[in-house]
Amino acid sequence: MAPPPASTALANLGPLAQLRAGRMPERLLRLGIGLWLYGLSVALMIRGAIGASPWDVFHQGVALHLPLSFGTVMILASVAVLLAWIPLRQMPGLGTVANTLLIGPFADLNLALLSTPDHLLLRVAFMLAGVLVCAFATGLYIGAQLGPGPRDGLMTGLARRTGWSIRLVRTGIEVSVLVAGIALGGVFGIGTVVFALGVGIPTQFFLRRLVVPLQPVVAQ
Repeated sequence: MAPPPASTALANLGPLAQLRAGRMPERLLRLGIGLWLYGLSVALMIRGAIGASPWDVFHQGVALHLPLSFGTVMILASVAVLLAWIPLRQMPGLGTVANTLLIGPFADLNLALLSTPDHLLLRVAFMLAGVLVCAFATGLYIGAQLGPGPRDGLMTGLARRTGWSIRLVRTGIEVSVLVAGIALGGVFGIGTVVFALGVGIPTQFFLRRLVVPLQPVVAQ
């Protein structure tokens, strides 16, 4: 009997089922490349110096007040967000753990490799590239189907527990961290607005094309 066809839709799988769903070498490669590129996107937005994403405005603000690198602050914030998963009964996957531990160091490494351009047009180019690279990276790592990132899981968990829409929950979270980041001294600007309004469309475009098809996991 032929196996059931693989699905190109995002599967709602638990942590163990994610690992049993096949195509692991390809999925791990996509996850790793996606997280590296996400770190690059963060660095591009920050070096553009005309406004980071809402979460990175927060990370910048915190880093100004602690003797820690930007990437280390990202890791600590991700761990704190994961702790908020506990009352939401969210289950992390391998991709969730990798997201928590790797994006911060990847961001630090790319920040060390990049500097802020002197010309405004180049800074705008950095910002726009950051938005597009972020969208592509998100499609890769979420499409690997190894678990959402900490902030994605917080959003979906809160939406499930409260009954509010994903859009409302995401907006509430990002406005909250943005206000906190600005208060702490993070860089808010036109890049922040472009990211907030513009990252969704390319992310949806790439995600539709980058989801790894998985065979249905048959219960034993």
